[in-house]
Amino acid sequence: MSSRSMFLLVPVSLLTICVCALTSVSWGQASHAEQVQIKPPLLRTIDPPAPDATAADLEARADQLRAVKLYLDALDYYRAAMAKRPNSASLLNKVGITELMMQRYREAKKSFDQSIKYDRKFADAYNNRGVVFYEEQKFGAAVKDYRRAIAIDGSSASFYSNLGAALFAKKEFEPAVLAYERAVAIDPDVFERTSRGGVQAQLPSPGDRARYDFTVAKLYAKMGYSDRSLEYLRKALEEGYKDFNNVYKEPEFAELRKDKRFTELVASKPPVL
Repeated sequence: MSSRSMFLLVPVSLLTICVCALTSVSWGQASHAEQVQIKPPLLRTIDPPAPDATAADLEARADQLRAVKLYLDALDYYRAAMAKRPNSASLLNKVGITELMMQRYREAKKSFDQSIKYDRKFADAYNNRGVVFYEEQKFGAAVKDYRRAIAIDGSSASFYSNLGAALFAKKEFEPAVLAYERAVAIDPDVFERTSRGGVQAQLPSPGDRARYDFTVAKLYAKMGYSDRSLEYLRKALEEGYKDFNNVYKEPEFAELRKDKRFTELVASKPPVL
């Protein structure tokens, strides 16, 4: 074999080896494409609180960190603020909210307990402790705390909405409707707010979910909010609400039945999900 032939064979051999290596890498990557990777634990990513910062500055920074879901950093700043302002019911409530967002329910309850200890008239802390009970499916305890919050401050739509959710979960439908009705009277957008980030009714069965949506549709119809009523009626239809024909009997839907969109919705018969 000539030296020229030997020279040509070397690059071809190298190319073959490289192609095989790349192919092996590609197959190796493909073979791991369906693997589950555990999310890394929460980490502190912000510089620690400055020793000379005021309690107000530390609290404001903690609020910002909590808003962007940097919960561990937020806790550091709240606790630094508490070192400068001990026995603060407001700060303990915020610590509890942060722990609640992290699903640390035991720690959150302790923080709300402490907050209430320092201020027996702090309605938010009672409500938030009720949320802990609700998330733990201790609905009776949640109802008691929501009622305590309402007794102190009856102007919060969230308190009534949370109460309605807990009563609904207990299948106490009539008082739940009354609570929801009060919530909507205070804030017509209350269900939109809870669906995005707050407490929703914990409904164990599709039938309960459908009944919930029909109930909310009736509340909105009663108050003249046709768009929202139709939205929840559609959900009830999609969830196969077995008593949907009550929409033709309930007086709350009397005006909505005159709406062309109502006729179109019923005629369209959305498929049950």
